[in-house]
Amino acid sequence: MASDQYHEPIELLDEKTQDFTRIIKSIMEEFEAVDWYNQRMSATKDPQVKALLKHNRDEELEHAAMGIEWLRRQLPEFDKELRENLFTEGPIGHHDDDGSDEQTQRHKGLNIGKPKR
Repeated sequence: MASDQYHEPIELLDEKTQDFTRIIKSIMEEFEAVDWYNQRMSATKDPQVKALLKHNRDEELEHAAMGIEWLRRQLPEFDKELRENLFTEGPIGHHDDDGSDEQTQRHKGLNIGKPKR
């Protein structure tokens, strides 16, 4: 099995962790294909070629969405993030936070999300 995709020795990784890597790598490859199809659609002048490329691109988007859904079902934390951040209105980014929630308190001393000065 290829091991260039792992940052830890593969023999230390359980099957579930390896499946996560498989899905994440697959999602990355699907989005890379989406980018290629978008570039080709932008470059062609032929409407039939553009329609064919769009069809292919849209299939890659479906595949990426399927992988994301698998991850969502496996990781409750990811499910929570998706529910809080997708299909919303307003600016994209961190929600206003007064620092009172449990997670912020837990990470207060870790400088997570704080710019270095």
